[in-house]
Amino acid sequence: MISKNKIKNATILSLITLLTILSFTISIFAAETATIDEQLEQLRDILNSSPSYSDFQKNQMLLPALQGILESGVSFEDTKEIVENSVKKLTDAYDMKDIFDALLETKKKGLFTVSIINKINEGLAKNAGKVEIILAISTKAENLRKAAEILTEARQEGLEISGEKEMVGILADSLENDVPQESLSWLIKTGTSEGKSVMEISEISEELSYLSLLATDSGLSSEEISLLFKKAIENSTNIEEICENIQTGLETQISTAKTETGGTVTPSTTTDSGTLPGSSTESPTEVGETSPTNESGEAPTETGGTPEPSPTPPADETPSPPEN
Repeated sequence: MISKNKIKNATILSLITLLTILSFTISIFAAETATIDEQLEQLRDILNSSPSYSDFQKNQMLLPALQGILESGVSFEDTKEIVENSVKKLTDAYDMKDIFDALLETKKKGLFTVSIINKINEGLAKNAGKVEIILAISTKAENLRKAAEILTEARQEGLEISGEKEMVGILADSLENDVPQESLSWLIKTGTSEGKSVMEISEISEELSYLSLLATDSGLSSEEISLLFKKAIENSTNIEEICENIQTGLETQISTAKTETGGTVTPSTTTDSGTLPGSSTESPTEVGETSPTNESGEAPTETGGTPEPSPTPPADETPSPPEN
């Protein structure tokens, strides 16, 4: 039988272990709280370095917002960089508060904020206004949401996605470049099924971005680009083929859309009739015009002077053959 002393000793040992764990947890929490307080003091010093902000703006607007950002999990380094750039660009305190709130809202949605922070710093560097920066945040957040949705759908089909955080950023960048969401979904599912690495999928995603921008520059609408990518997917047996198929389809579509009307016309300048407005082969005075008349309503005759020779047609135009 187990003696009472052994039971007593075991109980004491368990209590000591429990108290040790509890003390350790409390110390970690206290250290974390102290760390945030110390970080806020550093951020306060940065704000104090500029005379542009009042005590009210610093103490009751900006620092509470910054505390919320830090407590949400945004790193101190990223938060500090935004504050430094804002102060450097003399950003208005109220605008800064709105930008901080937009960042915090994105973080609360569970989206990866690294690319959001990059957008903020990019906007500050370009002296963009608050509205532009918040719009960029909103757009990026929506693309991150769609990217996460693509990965969720792939996992629901039993696929294991590696490098999820990196993959979300890659897909969001491609969505920003107007690559159709359906095409990226196909890329993830097919690439994962084929055992492609994150780097290989990333390279193809970047190439799709390039081709999408090329199609846009060629005058294709969003609907036409989506159809172009869809056809390329239908004709692709693996992910390596899709880029070549898109390039081939793009060249074919541009070639078909070109019309010779005194020059080459790209799809972006072609009307429904295939003719660039205002670029008819006839001069403006020839289109739908009758012979000029004098004030009496009669066409001028050749009498009274030598008629002027007809102007020589431009080199790239051929006069119509005379009628029999």
